[in-house]
Amino acid sequence: MSASSAAVPGAAPRRVLPLIVGAQFAGTSLWFAPNAVMADLQRSLGLPAEALGGLSSAVQAGFIAGTLVFALLAIADRHSPRLVFLACAVLGALANALPVLLPREALGYATLWSLRAATGFFLAGIYPVGMKIAAAWYPRGLGAALGWLVGALVLGTAAPHALRAVGAEASWQPVMLATSALALAGGAALALGVPDGHHLPRAASLQLRALAAIGRDRRLRASVLGYFGHMWEIYTLWVLAPAIVATRLEGAAMSLGAFALIGAGAIGCVAGGLLVPRLGGARIAAWQVGASGVCCLLAPWLMDAPWPLFAAWLLVWGVTVAGDSPQFSALTANNAPREAVGSVLTLVNCIGFAISIVSIQLFTSLAERHALATLLPWIGVGPLLGLAALRPLLAEKS
Repeated sequence: MSASSAAVPGAAPRRVLPLIVGAQFAGTSLWFAPNAVMADLQRSLGLPAEALGGLSSAVQAGFIAGTLVFALLAIADRHSPRLVFLACAVLGALANALPVLLPREALGYATLWSLRAATGFFLAGIYPVGMKIAAAWYPRGLGAALGWLVGALVLGTAAPHALRAVGAEASWQPVMLATSALALAGGAALALGVPDGHHLPRAASLQLRALAAIGRDRRLRASVLGYFGHMWEIYTLWVLAPAIVATRLEGAAMSLGAFALIGAGAIGCVAGGLLVPRLGGARIAAWQVGASGVCCLLAPWLMDAPWPLFAAWLLVWGVTVAGDSPQFSALTANNAPREAVGSVLTLVNCIGFAISIVSIQLFTSLAERHALATLLPWIGVGPLLGLAALRPLLAEKS
């Protein structure tokens, strides 16, 4: 899809969408960098068994703090979003690289947790701000544009697993440095190549009154609650992806499998975005969130299924668990007050990631004592509630 096909004719140079998508991919590679090398980190630094859930939740906690600050101060609505993106890409890359740069004796669990939380804080200036930049350039066709954008986030999240697979025998340090370099390159490319869009007004003050629209507007509330159900599932699945794949594969093959499971979400994001003009964003979101919920419920039967069926199940789950996300964001952006789109998206992200922390901590803790086949169906509670929340939008005519 070219940039001009999603925008008002003549409004966006053709380079804009590819640059935003590339920068989003690069910046979000910071998200799960330690997860791809967790076993090596634990051996090298003597981390506790619960480090997987703890460090994953640290990023989410930092992201929550960052989104809250960004939303309440309306940073992306009051200042140049591309410069906010650049600053956060630089600072996030630094926080991600510091475990490699610091002396080994300084790398206790508390230090790593703090650095991962700092990385999450600066990701709040990358993911939602990238959506704000897209909304400013693509007032029409936003669902398609965000399909590409969130697809890039999904691939960025999966990228550390691919890097680990390529260098399966390497230590954890090159993966951390490579993801930091990628984030720096993405922030610079966006800042230099994408001017600020002109389809959203610049806010002059805090938008607390506008943010209250989430509670007042029935259509906005439906997409927000649907997104919250989606957030109960997606990051928990991504954190558990290596453990799920490790039931069948090991070594580089396991890393490639985890990359495929997470990265498949990009297919759902892009394909869903392309179908929006024909079917509508609410229907695309509903079909995908419902399908991923069914995948959760099928876990007891498919965890031990023959390999082709097991692989097909994970592929469908990977595609649909992320494919609804851009449509929830597009619906929210389209229904939010125009002067506060960045703040509304950021605050909704804040609450959604708080939900993901609860889910990650709960399921990674339970996974230490219970079989995955018995736990995974309970992740499906979120998407099924999200599907129910979408009913007001599904009842409307396309």
